[in-house]
Amino acid sequence: MTRLSDPPSPILDRFGKGWDPDTLSALAGSVPIDLAVPVERVLEQLGPVLGHPEARTVLVGYGASYDTAPQDVALFGALPGWSVHVPGHPDEVGRQLREAAAGDGSPYLRLPEQGNAEPHGGASGSFEVVRLGAGGVVLAVGPTLDTVVRATAGLDLTVLYSSTIRPFDAAGLRTAVLAADRADVVLVEPHLAGTSAHCVAETLVNVPHRLRALGLPWDDTEPGAHGLDEAGIAATVRAFLR
Repeated sequence: MTRLSDPPSPILDRFGKGWDPDTLSALAGSVPIDLAVPVERVLEQLGPVLGHPEARTVLVGYGASYDTAPQDVALFGALPGWSVHVPGHPDEVGRQLREAAAGDGSPYLRLPEQGNAEPHGGASGSFEVVRLGAGGVVLAVGPTLDTVVRATAGLDLTVLYSSTIRPFDAAGLRTAVLAADRADVVLVEPHLAGTSAHCVAETLVNVPHRLRALGLPWDDTEPGAHGLDEAGIAATVRAFLR
């Protein structure tokens, strides 16, 4: 996790002093951890600057507030070599940062403003089964879990939790859907609505299914205004699965 303030001279000699310091640090063998406000104009720089095949970095975005684009997860997920993590509790953040710095590729961590009451997540990257049911599957991403659990209380549904959304745990979702009586999936994401809908579709390409994707619109306004609060999720799930 060491960040090099003055990259070794061989790196400077090879690439020149016009390179971004984090890129030079990554090429020198360290793993920079940076805080970013991932609006689109920043994301445009990631490909050429941090996409170097020999460079690794850990990028952390906070809250999807301020100027942050709600499509950040979709855009990072499209970059080769990047994984995307949406932790729902501070304890998950520390674990994922350590795993990210020690692993391969370049991870993006999207930190929430509000989180779940307790940490979750088992094996790295795998969906956790929070509750088992037969009437369908609800996949809650990051800080949406507690709200989803309350909103679906009393319903015969499987609830899955994900704090790593790229790579997508296709095996975990497929197993849960095939174990249920109905192949109905509700996807609840704290970022742009439908960000992972194509992952669900690809996972279940040979399974006739229905999908309802909940999330934020492009203007990234209050979650409650777009059905991401407890009442909104409860109403959507009940209407979709009746």
